[in-house]
Amino acid sequence: MSMTTARESGLKGTHFLDFSGWTSHEMNTVLALANELKQKRAKHEATPYLQGKTLGMLFDKASTRTRVSFEVGMYELGGHALFLSDQATQVGRGEPLSDTARVLSRYVHGLMVRTHAHANVEELARYASVPVINGLTDDHHPVQVLADFMTIFEQKEQLRGLTLCYVGDGNNMVHSLLQAAALAGMNIRVAVPEGYGPREDIVEQARRRALSAHSEITITHDPLLAAEGADIVYTDVWASMGQEKESAQRLDDFKGFQVNRALLDSADRDAIFMHCLPAHRGEEVSEEVLEGAQSVIFEQAENRLHAQKALLVALMGDHR
Repeated sequence: MSMTTARESGLKGTHFLDFSGWTSHEMNTVLALANELKQKRAKHEATPYLQGKTLGMLFDKASTRTRVSFEVGMYELGGHALFLSDQATQVGRGEPLSDTARVLSRYVHGLMVRTHAHANVEELARYASVPVINGLTDDHHPVQVLADFMTIFEQKEQLRGLTLCYVGDGNNMVHSLLQAAALAGMNIRVAVPEGYGPREDIVEQARRRALSAHSEITITHDPLLAAEGADIVYTDVWASMGQEKESAQRLDDFKGFQVNRALLDSADRDAIFMHCLPAHRGEEVSEEVLEGAQSVIFEQAENRLHAQKALLVALMGDHR
């Protein structure tokens, strides 16, 4: 992988709101660059590819991994990250997102947004003249899935042909996993309780793309069926931020959907366990699985840094 390859990806100056506009080549290019940057960091090699560049970071939702990984990533790339909470900007006082996008575009070289409504990042992207990155919305979490697929490739040395089993809520993580799996030629099985499935339009979009990749997408209500022989078993919290009032009902509705030893044993013997964190131990996953030998959750968390650095370079870099 080289900076030339990053330039040839055609991503410079574009937005990253979800995977729907990407090709498999573009995803593979960013993942390869992420691996290169990870190796350079391990060797203490400088990577000042974004020297003089500033990333504005708009946060409406609390964060640990997203904020720290983007801030550290910009620093290691020679740039600067500016944290902007909704209470620290005029957005919190009602300034239109269209105005905010056009003003900030004159100050910074890119915007990363972590918010609730996906329509908010779409509006920012519509008016911004710099790349807009979706750091998480209620509908998609694509930067997490970039790190996830980097982790899977490190562990399995391939993506195409693998089978990923997701057990739990059909939330933003599922939407991004569906889109990315279809790009990568990966089979994905999603096991959800009735009434908690992913959005049908996103499922159908992923199925259309999966056809050309000769991969399969399965939505089921049977966790054991989904996990059978899978290479990756993945879960997320049952109640995401903003759903705290539903927690008691969800605990009841999701009975039988915990990733525990019995469920993991139905997967491939070399299967890895993944979770985007933070985890509610003893709810969606047992302590035994979370801390077990097959768990790669902290490798996932680390790879947020490397994958996002690659994304930043691809979207904002000069590639000289």
